Amino acid sequence: MIFTDEFFMKKAYEQAQMAFEKDEVPVGAIVVYGNQIIARAHNLTETLTDVTAHAEMQAFTAAADFIGGKYLNDCTLYVTLEPCVMCAGASYWAQLSKIVFGAYDAKRGFSKRGNEILHPKTEVVGGIMENDCSELLRLFFQKKRK
Repeated sequence: MIFTDEFFMKKAYEQAQMAFEKDEVPVGAIVVYGNQIIARAHNLTETLTDVTAHAEMQAFTAAADFIGGKYLNDCTLYVTLEPCVMCAGASYWAQLSKIVFGAYDAKRGFSKRGNEILHPKTEVVGGIMENDCSELLRLFFQKKRK
C-alpha cells in the first residue's frame, strides 16, 4: 500500500463527512505517526457546546493519549480545512512535524497571520483534495441558509 498525503486526507475527509451527518461544521482530522493513524476526530463544537472542540484539538488530545506524551514531533496532522489560529497555536506547542490541509480558509485560516504561529520545524502542505473539502463545507453552509 502506498501512503500518500491524498491517501491520508481521504481518511480525514471521512471524519468530515461524519461531522456533516451530525450537523457539525464538516471538518475532519487525523494524526499519523509512522504511516499509522493514531487519532481520528471531527468537529464537536455543537455537540459539546465548546468553541475549542475543533477537529484538530480533538485529534491532538487523542494522539497525545495514544503516544503517552504531549509532544507530537514525529507526527503529521491531516485536516480538511486550513487550521485556525487557535489550532495552529496548539500545533506549535505539540511540535508537529507536518500539517497537511485540504481547503484554504481565507477568513480564519492561520496563514492569514503568517506561518510564524507554527513551530519552526513544522512543514505545511495545503490544497490536498481542496475541491472535495471545499465542496463539503459549501454544501453544509448552503443547507444552513435554507
